[in-house]
Amino acid sequence: MKPYMTSAAMPTQMARSSTTALVSTFLAGLCVGSLTLTCAVAATAASRVVTPAQLSTAQKVANDGVPLSELAANAPDSYKVKRGDTLWAISKLFLKSPWRWPELWGMNKADIQNPHLIYPGQMLYLDKSNGRARLSSRPGAGGADNLETVKLSPRTRKTDLKNDSIPTIDNHLIEPFLSEPIIADEAAIASAPRFVATQEGRVLLSKSDRAYARSANGSGLLTAPKDAPRLYRVFRDAKPLKDPGTGEILGYEAQFLGRAELVRGESVQKVRGAKANDNETEIIPATLDITQSKEEIRTGDRLLPEPPLEVVSYAPRSPNIPTEARIVSVYGSSVANIGQSQIVSINRGARDGIERGHVLAIQSDGTRMIDKTIDGKRQDIKLPDERNGLLMVFRTFDRLSYALVLEVSEPVKVGDWLINPK
Repeated sequence: MKPYMTSAAMPTQMARSSTTALVSTFLAGLCVGSLTLTCAVAATAASRVVTPAQLSTAQKVANDGVPLSELAANAPDSYKVKRGDTLWAISKLFLKSPWRWPELWGMNKADIQNPHLIYPGQMLYLDKSNGRARLSSRPGAGGADNLETVKLSPRTRKTDLKNDSIPTIDNHLIEPFLSEPIIADEAAIASAPRFVATQEGRVLLSKSDRAYARSANGSGLLTAPKDAPRLYRVFRDAKPLKDPGTGEILGYEAQFLGRAELVRGESVQKVRGAKANDNETEIIPATLDITQSKEEIRTGDRLLPEPPLEVVSYAPRSPNIPTEARIVSVYGSSVANIGQSQIVSINRGARDGIERGHVLAIQSDGTRMIDKTIDGKRQDIKLPDERNGLLMVFRTFDRLSYALVLEVSEPVKVGDWLINPK
């Protein structure tokens, strides 16, 4: 991929009253003249509805920073970002509570949606004036009480896209889960088109093989209109994901097998060679070519349209509303205990206010036991719940979300509780 160039011409005089001004200027410099996709994401994020309470909180923390008591014991006064760093690792370097990163950096609501402001080679400076801590990309940025006039000149930064801003977490841990897992409701699974035959009668299909599929209503696999889906994910064995408390089915998680491209749509045509007045017709399944196979594909496997490519951009932060959730399952494994860097699903999604980047504390349920310490008495008691680690949401659905386990002190189990970190 070719390098791109960004530049921004700014006024010669600008009053800087807080770290927010620096961040806003820096973000503007990234967007002007850069990729349309990046700027479109930022514009979309900025246009989202923000409640007055959220806006007030964002403005307050952007001005205030965090208390010095929230800094990590050995937080450096400055740090040079290295290739291979992650936003989460740098957050832990400066903060006891890494999810308070937006407050330290002075991000407002729009910045949180597009927080990749940190690049390899960049210097970060920790300002600890007036009893509050703020992070800046300039030394001696100061706080709101330290007003000064700064002369700014147009600057150009040239970078290769593949070596652009640092990721929030190690991308290799979640990349497969951004493009492979399929969560859908019961109706979508039941009506999904299915492979009915293979070319040359093959039992198993792999990349470059051709197969034939039908939809439930005979019109689900069409090449017209032009915006009709042409790329599909192949799946099998949709597993119900149930709420650990109520037993309610929140969605179905399907086993990802590969991808296929629609070559010809399904149709119904008159039987070839039939008499002119004969209305006999026959069903012609759709034709698809397998473009990727993670596992071998066979007849009976189903298809769902490939969703649009998502631009992943998030910052670690605590939900801004009280949140209580539970772990529903561990992806792709039948193990009982869940460890660090594993992927779990949780029973809260977009409709519950869960967003990418939300950090939740894992609480292991306190053991229930019988107290036998008092003579002649036996009483049922429950030991206190204990915090056992942290996880971060990286993909949301309507009623479910996927999250990466960032750290644990003891093995985590399905059913463990999740709350706002403190």
